[in-house]
This record gives sequence, C-alpha cells and structure tokens, in this order.
Amino acid sequence: MPDWSLIFSGLENAGVNVDKDSRPSPIGGGDISAAWRLDASEAAVFLKTGPASSYEMFAAEAEGLMELATPAAIRVPALIAFGTQGDTSYVAFEWLDFDRQKQDAEQKLGTRLAELHRTTKKRYGWHRDNTIGLTPQRNDWSDNWVEFLQEQRLGYQLRLAADNGFARALQEPGARLLNRLPTWFENYNPVPSLLHGDLWGGNWASCGGEPVIFDPAVYYGDRESDLAMTRLFGGFGRTFYEAYEAAWPLEPGHEARNDIYQLYHVLNHLNLFGSGYLGRAQELLRKLR
Repeated sequence: MPDWSLIFSGLENAGVNVDKDSRPSPIGGGDISAAWRLDASEAAVFLKTGPASSYEMFAAEAEGLMELATPAAIRVPALIAFGTQGDTSYVAFEWLDFDRQKQDAEQKLGTRLAELHRTTKKRYGWHRDNTIGLTPQRNDWSDNWVEFLQEQRLGYQLRLAADNGFARALQEPGARLLNRLPTWFENYNPVPSLLHGDLWGGNWASCGGEPVIFDPAVYYGDRESDLAMTRLFGGFGRTFYEAYEAAWPLEPGHEARNDIYQLYHVLNHLNLFGSGYLGRAQELLRKLR
C-alpha cells in the first residue's frame, strides 16, 4: 500500500488541497499500475501508483499527454503532478466522468485525430524513450522512416521475441521482412505526424459527448500506424473512419502497410503475454512475404 501521506505532500506542492484523513479508493482498469480515485477539496483526482522504478514510465506518460495537448486537437486528461515519494512513484490527472461512446463522439474523434496528425516534425521519433505497455519503446530521432521501423520498431520487437524463445518461429521470416521493408515505401514517404502510439479501443472514451484519449506511447511517425492500431482489436466504428478519411484521406497502399504496423503491436503482445499471439504474428509475416 502506498504511503499516502508522502504522496499527498507531493500533490499539495502541485496545489491540490488534500484532507490528511482521506484515503483514495481503488478503481478498475489498472492492468499495469494501481489506479485510484482521490476526492480532494476542489475536485476528484485520478491517480496511478507503482514502485519507485515506475517513475520513468509515469514521466513519459505525463510528457506524452502534454505533447498531445499542445495542438489542442483532442482532449486529454489534464496533468496535475508526477513524481516519487518514498518507494512509490505516482502520476495524477484530473478526474473525468466518461459516458457511453456515442456516434457523434466517434465522428469527432476521427476528425480530430486527423487534425492531431497534422502536427508534424522534421524527423521521426521523439525527444525521449517511453513504453508500449511495459515494453521499452525507443524513439531516437531519425531522418529515415524505413530505418526507424527496421531498427526501433520491428527489429527491436523481433530481438525481444528471440530472447523470449521464439527465434525458430520468427527470426527467418522476420529478417526477410526487414530486408524487403523498403519495397512498401518506394512511392510513399510519410510526414512525421504526432501520434498517440497505442490507440486501441481502451485508450479513448467520451466525456460529455467529446472524445478523450489517454495512456499514450507518443512519438512522431506515419499517421497510418495510429489507424492500424485502431483496427487491431476493434472499438472504433465506421463513423470514426469515415470522419478521418473526410478530414485527411489515406494514401494509396495503406492497406498493405496496415499489416506492417499491426505486426509491431502483435509482436509486442507476444513479448508481453506469451505464445497466444504467436499464430497472429506468423500470419502477418506470411502476408508480408
């Protein structure tokens, strides 16, 4: 159990008035970190806590949300504070009451995601590494998108898979894919767009009919990779994709590149959760031969 008195001290330094006798209530949804609701004097606070070693992960999440908030395209939870107190790290955000995901919120999400993606840099990557789930995600700046994919995305996950015992199943087709990767980008050079990075159905919600995104794995890359993640596990309806296409149509060949970007996340799930994702990884590699 966290030492709440120390965490409350950190929150008070950020301007949150907390009753010393308050105790946060545990809430669901904390697959990676413990999640809590704290009823402070002015408003409720959403807290994530973990061991002190979680600090860099929380710091990257906080910085990622600030990056996503800068263009004011899509709402993100407002950051209150993050830090380490004693042997516990924490990050605190405003509490948002989510409602049912309605069609108009999906439509707004599609339009505003396209707007977010119009925030660009000159290079691919980000100023710091972060995590995708619990897996480290490298974001070294690169001028070449294919090289970024080869080294910091697919290559990195394939090396992890080999370390996790899947070398025989994946390394030969994986190596072939890395060598042939430039063929999918001969007539396509994506702009480095600001990406959520982990946009599955559990990382967005509706608040008062307005879309909200959270739990990012931010970097600058091909906008198609965000769209590919939305298609991997569901949670996004037709109105979302129609609204995105109306705002910024995808380029020819995106269907094939979709498999490349989904493979990254499938490999990550294989490395995080085990062999239940091996068949899907092999299927994608066969499609990409």
